Amino acid sequence: MSSAPLSTDGPMHDGPMHDPELVFHSWSAQATLAPLELVGGSGCRVRDASGRDYLDFSSMLVNVNIGHEHPRVVQAIKDQAEILATVAPAYGSRVRGEAARLILDRAPGGFTKVFFTNGGADANENAIRMARLQTGRDKVLSTYRSYHGNTGAAIVATGDWRRMPNEFARGHVHFFGPYLYRSEFWATTPEEECERALHHLRRVIEAEGPATIAAILLETVPGTAGVLPPPPGYLAGVRELARQHGILLILDEVMAGFGRTGTWLALDNYGVVPDLITFAKGVNSGYVPAGGVILSEPVAKAFDERVFPGGLTYSGHPLAMASIVGALTAMADEGVVDNAGRIGRDVLGPGLEALAADIQIIGEVRGLGVFWAIELVEDRETRAPLSAARMGAIKSALLAAGMLPFVQDNRIHVVPPCVVTDEEARAGLEIYRSVLATA
Repeated sequence: MSSAPLSTDGPMHDGPMHDPELVFHSWSAQATLAPLELVGGSGCRVRDASGRDYLDFSSMLVNVNIGHEHPRVVQAIKDQAEILATVAPAYGSRVRGEAARLILDRAPGGFTKVFFTNGGADANENAIRMARLQTGRDKVLSTYRSYHGNTGAAIVATGDWRRMPNEFARGHVHFFGPYLYRSEFWATTPEEECERALHHLRRVIEAEGPATIAAILLETVPGTAGVLPPPPGYLAGVRELARQHGILLILDEVMAGFGRTGTWLALDNYGVVPDLITFAKGVNSGYVPAGGVILSEPVAKAFDERVFPGGLTYSGHPLAMASIVGALTAMADEGVVDNAGRIGRDVLGPGLEALAADIQIIGEVRGLGVFWAIELVEDRETRAPLSAARMGAIKSALLAAGMLPFVQDNRIHVVPPCVVTDEEARAGLEIYRSVLATA
C-alpha cells in the first residue's frame, strides 16, 4: 500500500527548524528566546549542538538524580517497549506493580498503595483531592514560599508569584513557613524560628476554623523557594497540629525526594510520618514523565467502597513504570543515595562554607545532600537581595565557564545529580568561586 502524500495545507520548511521558531515555551516571553540547544549527555555532563560540554549543576529542573543517559534506565525503557509499549490505567500491569513495590519499600511504615500520575503537579492535585474527599473538608493550607506545580489546585497551593495569574481554584489559604535568614518572626535562632512559626500556623488554623481544613501541604524541604531545610522540631510540630485537628498532612517530595537530600526521602531526615506523600522527578530522573501519591492505609481504605474520581490516560504508563524500576534498582545497587549524602557532608557543604567566608556577596549557604542554595546579597548587613541585572550577568558567566546553573531570584541552587563525583563537585565549586569572586 502506498503512503498518502504529505499535506501542504500548513507552512512548509526546507531543512530542520530551530526550536524557538516552532515551539511555544513555558514561563517565557517568546520574542526574545534563544535557548541553548542540547544534543547529548552522560552522567553529570551535557553537550550542546556546537559540541561544547557543560557540567550540569542544575540537574535540568532538579530531577536528573541518577544522571544523564544511565544505561540501566535506558535499557529498562527499551526492554519494556518490546513487551508492551502502552496500557490503559484500568488494566493490571506487572511493571506498574513492581514500581509501586519499590516505592513503598522506601516509604515509612503504614503506607500501603501508590497512585501514579504523569508528574509532580498532578500528584499534588490528586493528593489534595484525596484529602478533601477523605475528610469532607475544603481548605488546603500551604506556605507562601512554595511551589507545588502548574495545574489547577497545585498552582494555587503554590505560594510564589506564579500563583497570581492562575488563581482559579477555591479553598486555598497561605501562611509563612520558617526561613531564619529572612525571618518573618523576628527570630534570631533556629529554636525561636521554629517556635514562632508553629505559633503562627496554629493561629492560622484557629482563625480559619479547624473543621474547614482538609490538609496542610508542605514541601518537606522547600526547593524552588530557596532550599530551606526546616529547623529541628518544625515538621514534628506541624504533624502534631494536624493530628490534633483531624487535618491530613501532605508532604511534597517531588523535588526533595529519591536521593536529593542524601536520603531516599527527605522526610527520613526529620522522623515525621505524614498521611500522604507526593513524588516525581528523582523517582526516575525524568527519563519518562511520571509521578504519584503514596497513600497511608487509612486514606487508601477510605476508597475501598468509594470510587476515587481521578486519573489520566497515561497514568502509570508502562514505559514510565519501567524507568522507575530501572532507576530505583540502579540507585540501590550503586549506592547513589549514599553518594549524595557523602558529597553534601564532605565536599559541597564545606566547599560552599569556604566560598561564603571569602566572597562578600554571599549572604548565606544552606542545604544538605546535593540540595544547596547560595543566597546572594548586595550588602551583608542589610541582606538586600542581589539585583536581577547582576544575577543575569552571573548566570551568563557560569554558562560561559562551562556550567549549566540553576539560578532563581537572588540565589544559585547547587543541585548536581546524585551521582556527582568528588572531582566534579570540586570542579563546580571552582567555577562558582571564579565567577562570584569577580561578580
